Amino acid sequence: MSGPQIKQKLSTLMLGAIGVVYGDIGTSPLYAIQTTFAGSHPLPLGEANIYGVLSLMFWTIMLLVSLKYVVIMMRADNRGEGGSMALLALVGEITSQYPKIKWFITILGVFAAALFYGDGMITPAISVLSAVEGLDLVSHEFKSYIIPITLVVLTGLFFIQKRGTSVVGIAFGPIMVIWFASLGVLGTISIAQNPQVLWALNPTYAFHFLTTDPMLAFLAMGTIVLAITGGEALYADMGHFGKYPIRLTWFYFVLPALVLNYFGQGALLMHDPKAIENPFYLLAPGWALIPMVLLATCATVIASQAVISGAFSVARQAVQMGFLPRMEVCQTSDKAQGQIYVPLTNWTLYLAVVFLVLAFQSSSNLAAAYGIAVTGTMTIDTILSAFVMILLWRWPLAVIIPLITVILTTDLTYFAANAIKIPQGGWFPLGIGVISFIVLTTWQRGRKLLFAEIERQSVPIEAVLSGIDDVNRVKGTAVFLSNVGEGAPSALLHNLKHNQILHERNILLTIIVEDKPYVTTGNRLLIDNLGKSFFRVRVFYGFMEEPDIPAALTLCASRGLPFDLMSTSFFVSRAMIVSSPHPGMMKWRERLFMALNRNAQHAADFFKIPSNRVIEMGTRIEI
Repeated sequence: MSGPQIKQKLSTLMLGAIGVVYGDIGTSPLYAIQTTFAGSHPLPLGEANIYGVLSLMFWTIMLLVSLKYVVIMMRADNRGEGGSMALLALVGEITSQYPKIKWFITILGVFAAALFYGDGMITPAISVLSAVEGLDLVSHEFKSYIIPITLVVLTGLFFIQKRGTSVVGIAFGPIMVIWFASLGVLGTISIAQNPQVLWALNPTYAFHFLTTDPMLAFLAMGTIVLAITGGEALYADMGHFGKYPIRLTWFYFVLPALVLNYFGQGALLMHDPKAIENPFYLLAPGWALIPMVLLATCATVIASQAVISGAFSVARQAVQMGFLPRMEVCQTSDKAQGQIYVPLTNWTLYLAVVFLVLAFQSSSNLAAAYGIAVTGTMTIDTILSAFVMILLWRWPLAVIIPLITVILTTDLTYFAANAIKIPQGGWFPLGIGVISFIVLTTWQRGRKLLFAEIERQSVPIEAVLSGIDDVNRVKGTAVFLSNVGEGAPSALLHNLKHNQILHERNILLTIIVEDKPYVTTGNRLLIDNLGKSFFRVRVFYGFMEEPDIPAALTLCASRGLPFDLMSTSFFVSRAMIVSSPHPGMMKWRERLFMALNRNAQHAADFFKIPSNRVIEMGTRIEI
């Protein structure tokens, strides 16, 4: 690839990153400063407090976003992928020799993924609501229309998800470039009128703010953290654009624009304290107010879209890694593998977002619910990254201990500051996180018990092969979906018992999802010839891939095992789970697992098997 081609590809990736990665953190200026000085724990407006807040905000962004996520955690990629589930898979892989540590890591990683759903519900609500609230500054007559307009915008956003975002995505980059440019220009103009606000870049102002009135500063940290919400997305979206484009756009464009805007709002408040009514919109001249409201609404829709797409990706990863039951996943683009639509996740998010808008009514009220999920996720990311530093990178402890101590202390302090807001609304994302965690771990535990019981009841395939010499054979190929293990699938045993026949060729097919995002075509299959026209075929997928059994079977031809789908029958076992006298988990969790299992997508649909080629065999299993 020539120099101009490399530059063109890099610029395209950078534009895409600006349009997708920074939506959440890029819309924080809409409410972060205002909520800090006029939220549920209002901070008195004064020069010392403005300097202190700006200084603390700036250095928090530098420490937790620039250093932690952009510089350090982007090195902790799982074959190029980032995010809580990818990090969990990576750390789980490197701690496989330490079962107790791996169990602890799994619990942390699953809870981080669970908290993401709480965060994903609040982001669209607070972002779009804060943008539409700018109409109140245009005219107070618009005040009664803010909630309805917000709901219309959000409803439209969730309804277009099933059509895919490829068309809308083309416009994301340019719109967000205009957005960040506007942030920087408006901030620069305000700073030019009060340049002394730049003294707040000195960290001593943050130190004085924290030590002069520690309790007041601690309460303020609960809203100052809003400036870094979305910072974790830089790591989570790394697989789409690569670390280099994200780092470039962050340090050379997005970070300067955000800092200029925050400091511009601070300069405005020093000049006119009454601007606390809405310091973001009041940075703009009167003629630019309506265009800024429209631009902000577009930016918040883009931020919401990024979170919704992220929720789809997390749901798919959770299914592949065995933390959620099979569910419908629709590919919305034949070009971009990451563009998917998960109906259940989409409509669950939609109902939660509508509830939040109607229940909290304003962005300042929602700010009380925002932050605890983000800080919880950030804290867990820090702990997981410490294991990567120690076990994978093997950094010296003299570097790891002080670095992790500073970052983890900061994370925990912000988490504690947000924990105070639990009665004011922080209960919602925390509650969603707990519910999600229970569902994820219950499904994982139930699957473990189910597979253990299937394995216990299974008959060794050698025993089956030794007794089939006299069994009638019919033309064609039978594919029996099998769990991980060496025993004969129950569908095979039921077929022998009730039909008393076998096909000419029989395939024991096992799907294995590995602790990496993607599996190369060369490593997709493993075929063992068991004799007597029986073959065991293992198909490997990464946790970012969608299993497609017919496509995988076509690859078998190059390995000497050709398939004709029209003469192939697929036998699927349908487990009917009942409670045993001595259940392996609490009764309520057992009932939850059974409910999840009943509502799981049919295996044939999930694995893209033609429905007219499927034969289902039921089996009763106690757990």
